[in-house]
Amino acid sequence: MFTYTVSVSTGKQEFAETINDIYLTLVGTESCSDRTLLDKSVVDHFARGSVVSVDINVKEILGDIVLVKLEKEKILFNDHWYCRSISVTTPSGDCVQFPCYRWIDFEKEVVLRDDKDRLSQDDNMKEYRRMELESRQLLFRWKEWHPGFPMSIDANSSTELPLDIQFEAAKSVDFSLNYITAIKNLGLNKFLKLSSWKDVADFEKIFVKIKNTVSEYVMQNWNKDYFFGYQFLNGCNPVVIRKCMNLPDKFAVTQEMVQGSLDRGLTLQEELKTGNIYIADYAILAGVQANATDPDTKQYLAAPFCLLYKNSQNEILPIAIQLSRQTTAGVGNTVFLPSDNQYDWMLAKMWVKYADFSVHQLVTHLLRTHLISEVFAIAMYRQLAAVHPVFKLLIPHVRFTIAINTAAREKLICKSGLFDKANGTGGIGIAEVIQKAMKTLTYKSLCFPEAMKARGVDNKEDLPNYYYRDDGMMVWEAVKSFVSDVVKIYYGSDETVQEDEEIQAFVQDVCFSGMKNCPKDCEFPNSLKTREQLVEYLTVVIFTASAQHAAVNFGQFDWFAWIPNSPSTMRKPPPTQKGQVDMKYIMDSLPDRGRSSWHLGAVWALSQYQDEELFLGVYPDKHFTEQSVIEATKTFRKKLGEVINIIKSRNEKLKLPYCYLSPDRIPNSVAI
Repeated sequence: MFTYTVSVSTGKQEFAETINDIYLTLVGTESCSDRTLLDKSVVDHFARGSVVSVDINVKEILGDIVLVKLEKEKILFNDHWYCRSISVTTPSGDCVQFPCYRWIDFEKEVVLRDDKDRLSQDDNMKEYRRMELESRQLLFRWKEWHPGFPMSIDANSSTELPLDIQFEAAKSVDFSLNYITAIKNLGLNKFLKLSSWKDVADFEKIFVKIKNTVSEYVMQNWNKDYFFGYQFLNGCNPVVIRKCMNLPDKFAVTQEMVQGSLDRGLTLQEELKTGNIYIADYAILAGVQANATDPDTKQYLAAPFCLLYKNSQNEILPIAIQLSRQTTAGVGNTVFLPSDNQYDWMLAKMWVKYADFSVHQLVTHLLRTHLISEVFAIAMYRQLAAVHPVFKLLIPHVRFTIAINTAAREKLICKSGLFDKANGTGGIGIAEVIQKAMKTLTYKSLCFPEAMKARGVDNKEDLPNYYYRDDGMMVWEAVKSFVSDVVKIYYGSDETVQEDEEIQAFVQDVCFSGMKNCPKDCEFPNSLKTREQLVEYLTVVIFTASAQHAAVNFGQFDWFAWIPNSPSTMRKPPPTQKGQVDMKYIMDSLPDRGRSSWHLGAVWALSQYQDEELFLGVYPDKHFTEQSVIEATKTFRKKLGEVINIIKSRNEKLKLPYCYLSPDRIPNSVAI
């Protein structure tokens, strides 16, 4: 008799008193063990974080252990338990690891491969690889949730998702409960009655229980032009501002209008050529139907232009705002200026921030982090085997993404969902904005350096104090360096990339299935020819899910809590003439008490980290065991630590620190 000791490491479940029969089979190169029923007394000891061991006796040596097969029967009820990994100690004393990191449900058979990483072309067990992917493709099916959107998972509710990608606690994705809890915790229940505020100062009433340095700074400085401009660089939507070399045709601004705002003694045309003029253009909102889900309250949208000027003190200041875009200049194309009366200028800036909030919510945040990351996640599960090194590289960065998006489609952005309660782009507007944004979405716009260059904001000397850009570049380079190290370990040449059928299938699935509603010129690769292309692609996947999402998500409460700074809707039409606005009109335009409360509860809930959040570079599940990758991961963490220190040192000198892209504040994945 020969004895193999099998150690099973469990996790996540608190206890497992009712686990049904579990069978285990060892498969070696020479032979396999009998299907062995794990002793019930051993199974009953399965608990969170425990390790239990059993001996399997065989009559002959099995050879090299290459597979472990698990089966769990379903009797009267279905139960499940989480297996972290299995190790097998052979009679000679060798120990072979079999990573699992999945829930074991009632299934015919779960086959675990050993911990060696294998490209598809180098695997001598292709049949098991094929069976694994075919099984996953049945679970991870594409579905068009709404015409014109990126494709999503084929599931109508969170409970329909594969067990391995569900949230561990249902309350984590109960948006209704989270919003109501937030409203209660923030002391907002008394404000839910739908009536207008009387004065801007009234909004301070909903700050009673708020202790937040940034949001309080916003409350104190929101109406100052320098701070209005600052938010285009380092607020919650720092991706709209772009250098303006030529004024848009429908923008009726003239030299005479802005001359008093230019402090270098140059004309507007000269400032344009010099590169000191920037613009925020919300053309995507033109023609979008405002939220009409509440028949008692009419809501309005606009598609503003906002011209910004970098003055001699390197401040970004608004110098002209136009709220409409008629085909010809006229009364409808009124240009509001800092020299106008305080109410005209205040309301014009509010309309810009309202447009900015709307674009942030649906384009910057929802589409360009959540939905894009889900496409990458689904394609990964469908096309990359668990032993593929790229699967192991990416899996921490897709954690809970499909689950949070499914919950959002179920309760948040669905018809009559929670998004409709406070937002002017609710209702049909959600689909209209996403569909328009998809028509201009490109792969290169997800490459951080390319995105900066395309907007003309990549030069630090031209545009200083752009911390989103500066920190983003550091994190991008750290991620890219790590990905490059891993790619070089497994891909010895460009030909190796070309021969990897699973990688090619992965990018094809993203291009032809997940992003099929993008235009033909969207540039999403349908194949990868070089290691350099593979590195960039994987950097995009990781950066989008981690850093980009962190930059545009976790500051929502900071920047949007003070309602006048970022209204979620407007209840009066945008002004078309000057001198007709007073404070009452402004207060009647801003969200009423009920919508303000829902808005505040929403941005608070969305800004919270998950319980037991895992931050960038923290990978507790040991998918990789190759020493070279372990060393690359250590190097990655060291570089991230250096970035943290640089950001911390800079922030100590700032009145308002910028922390959203500090790696210790960046979760690995889109999970909220």
